[in-house]
Amino acid sequence: AMEGGPSARIREGDCAVLKRDEVFKAVSVLRRRKIIFEKQWFYLDNAIGHIYGTTFEVTSGGNLQPKQEVEETTTETKEAGTDNRNIVDDGKSQKLTHDDIKALKDKGIKGQEIVQQLIENSTTFRDKTEFAQDKYIKKKKKKYEAVITIVKPSTRILSTMYYAREPGKINHLRYDTLAQMLTLGNIHAGNKMIVMETCAGLVLGAVMERMGGYGSIIQMYPGGGPVRAATSCFGFPKPFFDNLHEFPLSKVQSLLSGTFTTETLPADPEENALVEEESNGLSEEKQTSLQETEEEPATEAPMEINPTEEQDTMDINAEDVEFKGNKEKENKENVREKQMKQWERRKKLKEAAALLREKNADGLIVASKFHPTPLLLSLLEFVAPSRPFVVYCQYKEPLLECYTKLRERGGVINLKLSETWLRNYQVLPDRSHPKLTMSGGGGYLLSGITVVLEKGKSDSSSSEALKMEEPSSKRCKLQDLPC
Repeated sequence: AMEGGPSARIREGDCAVLKRDEVFKAVSVLRRRKIIFEKQWFYLDNAIGHIYGTTFEVTSGGNLQPKQEVEETTTETKEAGTDNRNIVDDGKSQKLTHDDIKALKDKGIKGQEIVQQLIENSTTFRDKTEFAQDKYIKKKKKKYEAVITIVKPSTRILSTMYYAREPGKINHLRYDTLAQMLTLGNIHAGNKMIVMETCAGLVLGAVMERMGGYGSIIQMYPGGGPVRAATSCFGFPKPFFDNLHEFPLSKVQSLLSGTFTTETLPADPEENALVEEESNGLSEEKQTSLQETEEEPATEAPMEINPTEEQDTMDINAEDVEFKGNKEKENKENVREKQMKQWERRKKLKEAAALLREKNADGLIVASKFHPTPLLLSLLEFVAPSRPFVVYCQYKEPLLECYTKLRERGGVINLKLSETWLRNYQVLPDRSHPKLTMSGGGGYLLSGITVVLEKGKSDSSSSEALKMEEPSSKRCKLQDLPC
């Protein structure tokens, strides 16, 4: 069964994932919106109302039609050769020319029939081995049969998609490593989690999915505001966000030393966050982030405003005075709106600070491009004793340093530095074997469990160490390290 019940239906405005073979793409389900996926263009209008997991065929005019299951005609024994040694790939074996195929397509002949014709017109098809014939059919089907499956987004699907399409956005965090993090971090409903990630919100989304809307999450963010492009692909219901808080990393020191105020906020993140959001979405698709969907006009506006703007400039002389008056009114409203937003943010920041001050978080997950040592030394202060923490890093060296520092400081047990290894298998009758290409490294994890740190012994020294370490988060941005 899929998430959201076995028969969750595709609704307008949903976040869905298109799948074709092993290629995924996240899209918003909107009517009359052209989607380009795997060199195919189509509209999702017809998919609305169908069950997730349905496979569609792209028909003329970019319409999707649910694919009828066709019985494979394998009853007749196919003629096949014993080996491929006499087959020469000189490009002359196919009698149908490019133009012939184009003519067939233009006639609106289905992909299946085109593939059939290609087989009949191939002079070498009969001499190929059975496996080679299957491979040939598969290859041609991929090219001429436009088949697309629409699936419901989940952590597994989205992390596979990001890892294949834009691994840089998620610090090359491989899906099996993410699974390890969720397990080692003991993430479950009702937890109070601290998450610090620069993975476009993928790790945050994974934690939210595991917690199912119960418990609370405090996301620590660098810079102007949290980036959650991937989080919005999950399509979580609104209540999931009620217990999601955010807190700037720049304020952690002041919170620990007791000098924290909400007066000096980081620069207004509204503009920042959206810009980052855009660049962190999947580049082909401007992912509509959550903030954007709430303020719908923001994304749609530029399309409609342009024509009226031109008229404005023409009529401006006539209505100059009125125009100025309106502008002032608008400015006042803007200022008031800004103040409201500022006040909202302060309130949210205070709530997050209060949650952190309790110093009783049930776990800490770190997956960022910053050096883990200073991050961990300060964030572990907010975690209750006897709780797990997991740190992901693309490279081993920073975690080794982190390991040594934690050992010196104490307050943690069961420290483990691990790397998971992943091997994919092709499973087919008579030809199951490991896939020829494998992913090289899946990054490294440092995990452990917090314990009560005896006061006095290392409190003063740890705060000293922190002071020394502070700038290194800026100094050692991992991506700047020479490879």
